[in-house]
Amino acid sequence: MKRIIATLATSTFLAGPALAEMLPLEKDILTFGFIKLTDMAPLAVAYEQGYFDDEGLFVTLEAQANWKVLLDGVIDGTLDGAHMLAGQPLAATIGYGTEAHIVTPFSMDLNGNGITVSNDVWEMMKPNVPTMDDGRPQHPISAEALAPVVDDYRAKGEAFKMGMVFPVSTHNYELRYWLAAGGLEPGYYGQDDTTGQIGADVLLSVTPPPQMPATMEAGTIHGYCVGEPWNQQAVFKGVGVPVITDFEIWKNNPEKVFGITAEFAEENPNTTLAITKALIRAAMWLDENDNANREAAVEILSRPEYVGADAEVIANSMTGTFEYEKGDTRDVPDFNVFFRHYATYPYYSDAVWYLTQMRRWGQIGEAKPDSWYDEIAQSVYKPEIYLEAARFLVEEGLADEADFPWDSDGYRAPTPSEDIIDGIAYDGRAPNAYLDSLPIGLKGDQRVVGNEVQG
Repeated sequence: MKRIIATLATSTFLAGPALAEMLPLEKDILTFGFIKLTDMAPLAVAYEQGYFDDEGLFVTLEAQANWKVLLDGVIDGTLDGAHMLAGQPLAATIGYGTEAHIVTPFSMDLNGNGITVSNDVWEMMKPNVPTMDDGRPQHPISAEALAPVVDDYRAKGEAFKMGMVFPVSTHNYELRYWLAAGGLEPGYYGQDDTTGQIGADVLLSVTPPPQMPATMEAGTIHGYCVGEPWNQQAVFKGVGVPVITDFEIWKNNPEKVFGITAEFAEENPNTTLAITKALIRAAMWLDENDNANREAAVEILSRPEYVGADAEVIANSMTGTFEYEKGDTRDVPDFNVFFRHYATYPYYSDAVWYLTQMRRWGQIGEAKPDSWYDEIAQSVYKPEIYLEAARFLVEEGLADEADFPWDSDGYRAPTPSEDIIDGIAYDGRAPNAYLDSLPIGLKGDQRVVGNEVQG
């Protein structure tokens, strides 16, 4: 019915400031995949608010079992597009894992993840964590507080294990970043060893996001890095304590993207623009008027067809707060950002950061020149599509001109050292210099050979 109304409105020239102008679509019946995380919100909102309908798109949203199934669905055409880990289009394009050319015209959000440890581990960490005047832990908490705990496990002959959601996930790289910043080796990937555990002090392995709290409670892992609501779920269930958010690891770091095949974008240019327009409007709605719509978004996301967690758990982070321990709730207004700070613009520098982390930990086995990083970033991230969609929205009176970085060359200004937990600045224009500045990780011509780093 919503689609019929939108069609009638266009046919009777009612398009105006409250209604998008429909493009001549190459394909209008679409299926998009997602994982049950709060940062799939732009898809749910675009559907529920009728933004897809306004573009003449008949969309079905389908939850996927895990990130591999989701990626495979986009590649084989079962899915027309999906909420993706930012590393997935990049890894697929360079042939790490499943090979396919995936592109993104839309970055879905900033921040949104956390690192949680079990109650037992937290009790062991607490003596190493500085406190504030009121006795609460001082944040951000460095992995230096975890290092003695890892040593204790090692002394008992036990491996210290942590979960992340996928080998090329933000969560893998953020967890590794936090561990390395605290002096812990998170391990390397080798040519014939895809575990990522070569030389590791902490053994990282894959666990699907919704299963994280239960897996930790069972003792299979001692902590994890995941998106919401699965850190807050650990607090809600009393099984774990989030020790740091990714906002504290790297302020306003890029998170998920919307991924489609390059073939889909080439064959369906107007459809791709229409999708991007609808998603931009959804992101705007999520952040407008100082997050005034977040309670409504929480209600949408709590439905079983989307995230399916209790609204109370989702609201803990979606409404601008974050609960570390029971009762220790703190204001984190930018924990989830969907449109502010140009969150939806697909910056090349974001892509380059992911590629540097793949190189840092051995997923990219050999040194690459700076020009290679730029070339791959431009082949996957498509700001030109994004800005064309944004221009339509501005001309239709649905968006403000000032909300988009029209003059950007695709690179953010360098992230200053004070915005990153290890105090090391990041400049996407100089990836090799950045890698050289990191104390732990591959740099220069170093390679993983067998079970050791050489070079």
